[in-house]
Amino acid sequence: MTGNVALDPFVIAGIIAAGLGLLFVLARIGKRVWLMFQALDDFLDDWRGTPARSGVEARPGVLARLSAIEHEVKTNNGSSLKDAVKRCEGRLIRVEQALDLPEGEP
Repeated sequence: MTGNVALDPFVIAGIIAAGLGLLFVLARIGKRVWLMFQALDDFLDDWRGTPARSGVEARPGVLARLSAIEHEVKTNNGSSLKDAVKRCEGRLIRVEQALDLPEGEP
């Protein structure tokens, strides 16, 4: 390698150390990339939802959950959360009027 028999083992040891260092760096990069893909996979499972399997209930996807929330924030003949809030507000106004309190004052 170098022509000097005394230095050749050190050159070989340096090459091996550099190779092991490179493998270590590549393994750490690979681990981070793997974790990134795992996180992306988890996100996509949450987005799409997952079907039921033994011992685990099905989880609806984001769009299905949003449609359920949308159902609650629109009036729909009395069964939504928005309708319930309107009913409570109307009753509170009637109680305030009966007690002769100015609106918005405790």
